[in-house]
Amino acid sequence: MASVTNTYSRALADVVFDRKLDPQKTLRELQALNDLVASSKDLRAVWGTPSITAEKKRAVLDAIASREGISKEVRNFVAVLIDHRRVNFLSEIAKQFEQELSQRLGFVEAEVTSARELNGPERGVLESEVAKLTGKKVRARYLRDESLLGGAVVRIGSTIYDGSVSGQLNRIREKIALSS
Repeated sequence: MASVTNTYSRALADVVFDRKLDPQKTLRELQALNDLVASSKDLRAVWGTPSITAEKKRAVLDAIASREGISKEVRNFVAVLIDHRRVNFLSEIAKQFEQELSQRLGFVEAEVTSARELNGPERGVLESEVAKLTGKKVRARYLRDESLLGGAVVRIGSTIYDGSVSGQLNRIREKIALSS
């Protein structure tokens, strides 16, 4: 599944950058179609039923694209998914497409977990430090976990930077255990 989502998300990103489309507008349109599919059992049934022809499925897509003001490029992309029986991967492709856009635009996604709500200046300092660390602009998502006691844990992809008080206590505990 990962190769399917990567292949299609990269292909759509190629179209966006080759044709100089607005990446955020394209992402919003793809997410809007994905939300519509997720919220409509009937639409999922139509697009997922093998006995319904691709032409009829594309006709439904055309009606939706017209009503929702979906661009030709996003409409054509979803039509390709329908034709190749990959429309069931739309949600995963939309998520991967967002990551692909972020990467190509020089952003890094960071998940920041802290013991308390961080205010604007604190967030700015933290994002600035992450930007220095990664060499990229930062899009941060903030979470709270009171068990951290203080500090923050920053996750960028599979890399974790643990600056929490509980993390520091665990490292001290491990050093003491090793020296005993």
